[in-house]
Amino acid sequence: MNKTEMTEKVAKKTGLTMKDARSAVDAIFSTAPKEGIIATEVAAGRRVQVTGFGTFVQRKRKKRLGRNPQTGETITIQATKFPAFVAGKSLKGRVANK
Repeated sequence: MNKTEMTEKVAKKTGLTMKDARSAVDAIFSTAPKEGIIATEVAAGRRVQVTGFGTFVQRKRKKRLGRNPQTGETITIQATKFPAFVAGKSLKGRVANK
């Protein structure tokens, strides 16, 4: 399912117009600065927990040594932050019992 299909399903289930459904989906999932709720919260280091569905969190990787595969040279890979999703118990159960 892509974003357009999700928007159509939201509009159909809720009775919203396509324009309103698109705005609702964008308000939650957009990655543009200061638009999407999930991206904004996770970027700020806060958790977004939807009970039963899952939790969106920010994780960190420490600085580490790596190798350039072309030259074999040892390089330093800088520390990074990245988004992660942990599925909730209800979602795991729903997928497992399909």
